[in-house]
Amino acid sequence: MKYFSTQHQTDPVDLRTAVLQGLPRDRGLYMPEDIPMMPPRFFEHIHTLNFREIATAAALTLLGEDLEPNVIIPIVDETLTFNTPLVKLDDTHYVLELFHGPTMAFKDVGARFMARLMAHFMRGEDARCTVLVATSGDTGSAVANGFYGVEGIDVVLLYPSGRISPIQEQQLTTLGGNISALEIEGTFDDCQDLVKGAFVDKTLSETMMLTSANSINIARLIPQSFYYFNAYAQLKSRGVEDAPVFSVPSGNLGNLTAGLLAKRMGLPVKRFIAACNGNDSLPRYLRNGQFVPRPTKHTISNAMDVGNPSNFARIEDLYGYAHGFLSQDLTGWSFSDDETRAMMKTVYERYRYIADPHGAVGMCGTQRYHDDVNGNDVCITAETAHPAKFGDVVHAVLGIRPDMPERLASVLDKTKHSVKLPADLSLFRQFLLDRKP
Repeated sequence: MKYFSTQHQTDPVDLRTAVLQGLPRDRGLYMPEDIPMMPPRFFEHIHTLNFREIATAAALTLLGEDLEPNVIIPIVDETLTFNTPLVKLDDTHYVLELFHGPTMAFKDVGARFMARLMAHFMRGEDARCTVLVATSGDTGSAVANGFYGVEGIDVVLLYPSGRISPIQEQQLTTLGGNISALEIEGTFDDCQDLVKGAFVDKTLSETMMLTSANSINIARLIPQSFYYFNAYAQLKSRGVEDAPVFSVPSGNLGNLTAGLLAKRMGLPVKRFIAACNGNDSLPRYLRNGQFVPRPTKHTISNAMDVGNPSNFARIEDLYGYAHGFLSQDLTGWSFSDDETRAMMKTVYERYRYIADPHGAVGMCGTQRYHDDVNGNDVCITAETAHPAKFGDVVHAVLGIRPDMPERLASVLDKTKHSVKLPADLSLFRQFLLDRKP
């Protein structure tokens, strides 16, 4: 299968090029030319399959033209060493826990899959590949963990200074080895602009092999569709046959785009909710048809602090740039920090469930949908990070601290290693050139 740029200014490429290049030269994003449908009979018996079997079927459907089963199956098996359980709060509200991977965030699935796929494509290459990652928190730690020690690949993480949680910062700055961290004096959007600028920089493109592990890379995006299939399977195994509504905490829109991709592949979904914090570019677009990015706002759900989400380009392309068509599948709302805190309290008091601030934004979306659209529809909220990663926020809101899993506690005493840089492309270029072997 070929992959085209959403800017349509470059020729389509094969999967290997799309993965290793990361970003097209015209600064668009790669999309598959065809999105194949999974057969209806697959969904009739999906509840009898485990997560790995479901993910393998989805991966073979999307990637089977380019990769043999003996490549795809081990990548899936090595990626999914953990489950994404569906937790029932009540008859119409479930939570899809996506934080049971190594770094306890939903991005573990995409990062681990991508690392293994990229390692497959890099076999036999003489040159080293440098992976550039802009992170608002969880992407960096997931990518660092997924790529740590991978032969032939170096990772450079860019994160906004003072705008991620202490645990997130420890996770992405303490590994060392082939992982380097840059603390950027600016916002996530500044970090993302530096990464995009590096890809189209002539000097860097002529001297280094660069790619990205953000959701701008199609290899990060595709595997995130797997857990939507798994959620439906778990729902069906409990005797619920109705197509669910998914409420997705949304920042750079990669997770949401993956869900929309799963729906296009045939997954029964009634509707998606883009649940945003104060960074509301997508909800405003859904209301008025005008996409107008704004400067990033800092919130307690920091991993969603994105004023100009990259994956909006993929969503537009997926729906043929038709606002009305997209609005049939997607509703979007934004919620303040006060509303997020109130939801954390409500969910804990009602269900004794501790939601992290990102999941709480998603639950705000579910509550708004039940209040304003249909209170009888089954909704699944994506809970994207373990609450202990945001223990200070949880403690301030609920007066308790969630138990600290050992895999998080173990990074707290490690030494931070990072380089602080202004949000300046020329300085970033020089940093990359100086570290080139």
